Amino acid sequence: MTTESDARDELIDLAADFYDQFADGEIPEMTLPTRTKSNIEYDTESGVWTYGDRTSTRSANSVRGARKLLKAAYTIEFLADQLDEDRSSTLRELYYLSESWDNDEAQFSSQDESNDLVEDLEIVTGVTREDFHMRPEESGATLMGPLLIREQTRRGEREIHCQEDVGAGGYQIPNNPDMIEFLDDDIDFALAVETGGMRDRLVENGFDEDYNCLVIHLKGQPARATRRITKRVHDELDVPIAVFADGDPWSYRIYGSVAYGSIKSAHLSKYLATPEAQFVGIQPEDIVEYDLPSDPLADSDINALESELEDPRFQTDYWEEQIELQLDIGKKSEQQSLASRGLDFVTDTYLPERLGAMGVL
Repeated sequence: MTTESDARDELIDLAADFYDQFADGEIPEMTLPTRTKSNIEYDTESGVWTYGDRTSTRSANSVRGARKLLKAAYTIEFLADQLDEDRSSTLRELYYLSESWDNDEAQFSSQDESNDLVEDLEIVTGVTREDFHMRPEESGATLMGPLLIREQTRRGEREIHCQEDVGAGGYQIPNNPDMIEFLDDDIDFALAVETGGMRDRLVENGFDEDYNCLVIHLKGQPARATRRITKRVHDELDVPIAVFADGDPWSYRIYGSVAYGSIKSAHLSKYLATPEAQFVGIQPEDIVEYDLPSDPLADSDINALESELEDPRFQTDYWEEQIELQLDIGKKSEQQSLASRGLDFVTDTYLPERLGAMGVL
């Protein structure tokens, strides 16, 4: 885990590099991987998305490049001061804070610009934004299950059992899960669930207690903190991870981001992705087998499915068979469509049978 001092040192070293280039009569520049889809590669050995060999340079040899380096310098100063003061801020606040900087050229024109710069600094320094004390807006994702943790609070350390010491909403995942210490667990497997409605159904039905399951609410496309704690649970507690999502191409990509990483955060894939994660469903074959209520595929769904057939993350016999079936039946279905067979069907029948067939149970 990177310390506050280490994170600050990396930032200061980067700023010092700019200064040294000036002192040597060179035009200051910053080199980083080209952050485009064409420079993203699927690493078959590690099973995650990574950047390729192409690089781009932020150089002060143009007005545009000079502005980028100026904004980087101001942001580095802000982040270093924030670490000195043991403060934190959100990505949104950084965008607005720049309005108070004494050089108009250093101010951000949009939050996308400030977000991209923070990612640039992550890549160049090798330090995550969480270690810069930068937070996204609240994700609200939660855990529920037989896990005892220790976390640091403003009133000191406290121990929390994520089943016995929390309400029905569960334990809310903090922005930086690396600050959590796993003390003890009775987890047989973890189930990462896309929707809040299905998460609530599993908890209400006692699925976490009956099967010693850690239920992780992904809350749609999962935040970095959610993916990080999922990876930690797998790697450190040595338990299987299964992803339970809707039966549509966008939910398959949610699974893909958990298992293989996302293009946007390719520089952090080895930190966030869990290649061993398995997909539980909803599968296209479930739509047929259980005659689930469904909706017709839209043109955008069809295009996405066809794109996934070319995506190396989905080029397996299993995924090719399922995607071809879905294109053939022309249907998609949600997790909660399982309720058409009764409120207990998902916990009494569907998940036990699927997880058993997968070797998780």
